Amino acid sequence: MPVSPSSFDLKRILRPNILRLEPYRCARDDYSEGILLDANENSYGPAFKAEIRGASGGSGADVQISAGADGLDLHRYPDPLGRDVKQRILALRPGVPSIDNVFLGVGSDEVIDMLVRVTCTPGKDKILITPPTYGMYKVVASVNDVGVVKVPLIVDDGSFQLDAGAVIEAAVGDPAVKIVWLCSPGNPTGTRLRAEDVRRVLDSRFAGLVVVDEAYVDFVRAERGGSFAGLVAEYPGLVVMQTMSKSFGLAGIRLGVGIASSELVGYLNNAKAPYNVSTLSLSVAREALSDDGLHKMRQVTQSLAAQRDGYLIPELKRLAHVGAILGGNDANFVLCRLVDSEGRASNELAKGVYTEMAEKRGLVVRFRGLDAGCEGCLRITVGTAAENAAVVATLRALLAAIP
Repeated sequence: MPVSPSSFDLKRILRPNILRLEPYRCARDDYSEGILLDANENSYGPAFKAEIRGASGGSGADVQISAGADGLDLHRYPDPLGRDVKQRILALRPGVPSIDNVFLGVGSDEVIDMLVRVTCTPGKDKILITPPTYGMYKVVASVNDVGVVKVPLIVDDGSFQLDAGAVIEAAVGDPAVKIVWLCSPGNPTGTRLRAEDVRRVLDSRFAGLVVVDEAYVDFVRAERGGSFAGLVAEYPGLVVMQTMSKSFGLAGIRLGVGIASSELVGYLNNAKAPYNVSTLSLSVAREALSDDGLHKMRQVTQSLAAQRDGYLIPELKRLAHVGAILGGNDANFVLCRLVDSEGRASNELAKGVYTEMAEKRGLVVRFRGLDAGCEGCLRITVGTAAENAAVVATLRALLAAIP
């Protein structure tokens, strides 16, 4: 029988020490206005005044922050829960019930780490991943002494879709599995998982967390479907991860988002560091999530998608020794397979081209040939029009010289 939402019991999968945890109460949990003499801050403020500027490289809006007595209150601790930013996330992701359903972390990597730490007992519990997938799931598991179960994606013809039946069988059959990680769109696959496969896992007898990592969701074509974030109201065991790094172009502020049941978010907030996200990061995120910021983000993602579909993919397909562009191309990168003179995927060729480009041509892509189903593959991020033209021209010259 499936685990119905009404019968899902979060307390059964959280570690006992997390359930018993008495969270640290920081000064800003209580009061944030008035004459604040409660947190041992420096009431004179920063000893400097500076303008912090961030150039966008021509692809979006510039960021300017005043860091001084007349700008941000950098001498004060930030809101420990980032409530203003969470409120704006609700406008971006319709269907998320409340800011109580949103957790903010120092990049998605902190969200990954926190989820493992609150659910998985070291040396006992496990997570399940679906390779090829984002490498930090496995790294975080190793750091926390947590086992890893692998159920590969269906890689036939570069489809990179979920083997839902195998995932359910492995997760339900091993009581030690506390988390199933699903990356959609995948990295390095660039493929959005089919909604029916994700729902099949959510509707199964698996009683742990199902985490859908949506770092690239804003690059997905509208007809392919949007975010799964709205489903957290329906499935208390669902967590949807997102980030400001990709579509917003703000990798440097290190802000990740976890959308989940208010109960789980409450435990994550109890276990996190008191002021984990900085005032600077929150300030930039607020601007990026404003109406104007969201409009500009959508313009940029549309431009990148147009470069991906209208130029980069067709031009790469014309090159010698390019065997295929794999995956669903639902992200801001493409997975390009290089083949030898016999038409066979070649890691030797791909690794050689990758190294030559990086070390002698000043153009860096990513070799992914060791991932499941990715033999001979380079992962190429979609850049500006000039950058895309440069990578195509460089590959054309290198590949044309190969017999």
